[in-house]
Formats: sequence, C-alpha cells, structure tokens
Amino acid sequence: MAKKTLIVAGVMMVLGVGAWVTARPDRLLRTGAGVAAHHVCSMTFVGRQDPRTTFRELVVPMIGDVGGKLLTPHVLRGRVEVTGPFGGLLAAADDTPGYGCRLDLPGNRPLVADATHHAPRADGFAPEHPVSSADPRLSAALDRVFAEHAEGSPKRVKAVVVVKDGRVVAERYAPGVDEHTPLISFSVAKSFTNAFIGVLARQGKVDVKAPLGAPEWRDGRSAITVENLMRMSSGVDADESESAFSFVAKMEFLHADMAGFAAAQPAKEAPGTRWEYTSADTLLLDRKIGDIVGGGPAGMRDFARRELFDKLGMGDVTMEFDGQGTFVGSTYVYATARDYARLGQLYLHDGVAPDGTRLLPEGWVDWSRTSTLGSPYGAGFWTNDGPSDVAKMRVDGGFPKDGFFASGVMGQRIYVVPSQGIVVTRFGYSAPPTYGIEDDVGLIAAAIEAYRR
Repeated sequence: MAKKTLIVAGVMMVLGVGAWVTARPDRLLRTGAGVAAHHVCSMTFVGRQDPRTTFRELVVPMIGDVGGKLLTPHVLRGRVEVTGPFGGLLAAADDTPGYGCRLDLPGNRPLVADATHHAPRADGFAPEHPVSSADPRLSAALDRVFAEHAEGSPKRVKAVVVVKDGRVVAERYAPGVDEHTPLISFSVAKSFTNAFIGVLARQGKVDVKAPLGAPEWRDGRSAITVENLMRMSSGVDADESESAFSFVAKMEFLHADMAGFAAAQPAKEAPGTRWEYTSADTLLLDRKIGDIVGGGPAGMRDFARRELFDKLGMGDVTMEFDGQGTFVGSTYVYATARDYARLGQLYLHDGVAPDGTRLLPEGWVDWSRTSTLGSPYGAGFWTNDGPSDVAKMRVDGGFPKDGFFASGVMGQRIYVVPSQGIVVTRFGYSAPPTYGIEDDVGLIAAAIEAYRR
C-alpha cells in the first residue's frame, strides 16, 4: 500500500545500524527503551501475555534487531524497567489497575487505581464459547489470514472475529489468546476518539466546524477546527514516521504532557489544505474531550463507560492516559476482539446502539467515512470512499466501496461493510509494508460470498 499505510497508527521505531553512525545513540536508546517499557508493561499487566513473547514479537520489530540486543526489559511487581547495554536504567513504566501502563516521566500526575470489573452484556451477539465457521469458503479465508508464509514477513495474527447481521458467525484465536483477551489498539484508538466526539456533538457540546480553541494558539493556528484535526489536515508541524527522531516518537515516549507538546508545535501550512497523518492531531482532540467531560482520567473513564461502552454491551475496556491525564486516544485502548466488533456494530448501524438509542448524530458515520482531500482517510477511519490507489486496490479485492475501517500499526483493524451487514475485527503483530491487509480483504470477500444478501 501507499506510504501512509505504514503510519496508520502509532509509531514505528527503527534502531538500524546506519542510524548509530549518523544519529545520537542516547536518544535512540531512550526512545526504544520507552517503547519496550510501555508495550511490555501493557501487554503483561493488561493483556495478560508473556512478556518475553511480547518483547520478541511486538517490540523488537518496532525498535529493530540492534535495539532488541541492547535493551533488556525486567518485569517487576506492577512495573517494567528497561536497562541498556551497561545495565543502566533507561525507561520504566508502571501499571495502575483500571488505567493500564504509563511511562515513568517527570511531571506525571498520580492515578488512583480502580479495579472495577465490567462483564460484556449477555445477549445474542456472541455465545459463551468461540464460534467456528460453518462455511468452507470462510474457513479457508481464515486459514489464509493466520497461515505464516514459508518465507517472508511474519503475520502473527492473534484474533479474528467475523460478525454478520449482529451475530458472531466465525472467530479464531492464536495460542494464548481467546475471546477474553484484551488486545492493544494502536491507532484503532483514533476511532474511539471519533466516537467520543460524536457523542459530545449529539449532546450539543462540540461543534466540529468550530475552532479547537487551544490556549497555546494565539496565531494562525487559532483557526484550526475540530474537523481539521479529525481529518488530519491541521497543518501543524508534527511529523509521524518510522524514526526515533520523529515528532510523534518524542511525543509518545519522552514527554509526560503529550497534548501540550503537540500544541506547542508551529503551523507549517494553512489548515484544511493538505492531508498529513499525525497522532498529534488526535491528542489535541483528546485533551479537548477531557476538558469538556471534566473530572480528569476518572471522569473520562466514567463518561466513556456511561455514554458508550455500557450502551454497546462492552466489557472491560482499558484506556491509557498521559502524565497530565489526557486520554491517549491516538494509540492506547485495550479490549477484546469481540468488544472491538461491538464498536464496529455502532458504525454499521449509523451510530445507533443495539437497543435503538442514537449515540452519534444522524449522518455522522457517512461524514466520518468521507474521503479527506482525496486521501484514503476520512475522520478517524480509513475509507474506500475516495479516489486513491489503495482504496481502489481494496475495492478491486472485494472490500466494497462503502466499506471503511479503524486501523492501527501492525495490523489492528475493525472493518465495517454497511451494505453487507458485516463487521470484521483482526488484531496481530504483522510486518510491513501491508500488515496482512491483502488476506483481510480476501476474508471480507469470503464473508460476503458466504452470506450474500
């Protein structure tokens, strides 16, 4: 896929040999250590996964083989510390029950643990045990999604759930993962941010056409609207790339106040003139949401549970926060594959909950999946709507034109096909450049064929 597919979420750090010759190794180590500390902490204490497997399959592909050899994570009680080649502490992350993991950085505000458990709603959406496909075409497509290539990049698919007309019709999980396992979202979290803004817009508390109103912006940036940020057309100079020196890498792994760091960046062009994917735009939206909701991280969690998660029947969902209490809605949500599918169902049904309650404004979903400036991105979702080559590739492969999807780096995805009543969730640690999307498109096509209307 095109260049932007490589940055559909989060950040990919490359600690390559060449970088050590031309760049500052201390910053490379600190950033890579931050990646290792955070991800191992979250997947150990939230995802309940083996830390050594997480480091090998999730972290090393991000920081590179050199980083994997130089950095060592140590799992302690509710904490992960990462040391360098000479044993010095380079980064640490702490787990707070109910809030996931957060890097130990200067300026962090305290979090109060909340171990309240929320069970998913007992309804007709999914049975107690995993569902095996009854259709051989769908089963074969699932085989292809999970099958590793004899040669080439690993796929490491962890979970797939296929939903048709509001019921799970097929699902499959890798060893050590099941229907109860919380999975990292990466940039699928941006679609949660879209949902929260949609709820506030329906309540009359947000106008997407209005300026964001960041207090730091006393210049031309004051014209940047909520919609500009949702559509990644803010014009703010905040690059997201496969580099430990990119703005987003520094924002996510070196700064306690991520949104404040994003707000401090200058404009490089007028808002609304060019699409450029950056998690900085989403962090600014998340800070705005938190300001409107009030109550800090606890208030944000209560809002999310009351206005969205409970109404969709979702069980435990972990939302992580930066050191100043802003929801990191660019990157860090943890939920089961089934619960991610429940969010997809909301968008399948134009923002209406299973009980018929409208949660998002009428027309919000169509607006969210409408292409931005001809790119393959709408507002918090990737889309087949526009004229881009990657959208055409997906449509030609059998993923219909009205389809759209939430997407995170390494292949975290929620696919929605309104015309066919289908939602597919797929999560794993797949390799670039496409993170297994060709197999996913084939799976969507097989599901449509199996349950053709």
